[in-house]
Amino acid sequence: MSAFLQRFAEDFARLGRDNLDLLATLYSEDAQFTDPLHHVEGLPAIRRYFAGLYENVNDLNFEFHGYDQAGEGQGYLRWTMTYRHPRLAGGRPIAVEGCSHLRWNERVYYHRDYFDAGALLYEHVPLLGGVVRLLKGRLA
Repeated sequence: MSAFLQRFAEDFARLGRDNLDLLATLYSEDAQFTDPLHHVEGLPAIRRYFAGLYENVNDLNFEFHGYDQAGEGQGYLRWTMTYRHPRLAGGRPIAVEGCSHLRWNERVYYHRDYFDAGALLYEHVPLLGGVVRLLKGRLA
């Protein structure tokens, strides 16, 4: 198990709307962050992304399930993200499983998240959610 990945996961799980300055201890100034819905470059843009994220949700929590180092300075984290948004799923908690690929020196300079965007968002939007679930069911 990578000590770096474990420390990153612990610190990342502590992030919240009131301590986004912690991002500077996790990411380098030139870091890139990508997920299925966004791509941002540079620590200031990452900070704005997370500020917007925490502004729009009531709760956001990460539970990390595994740490896999894939060579020197890179590895993967497996996680479940749980969040509540007042306009999605009637404000009930939504849980999404995912994986993060990280590359680092002293801090992370590359962070790419992999998760099902439908399970995160689209399935919980009124009207659209039913269509997305129907399509996923037909494709399965």
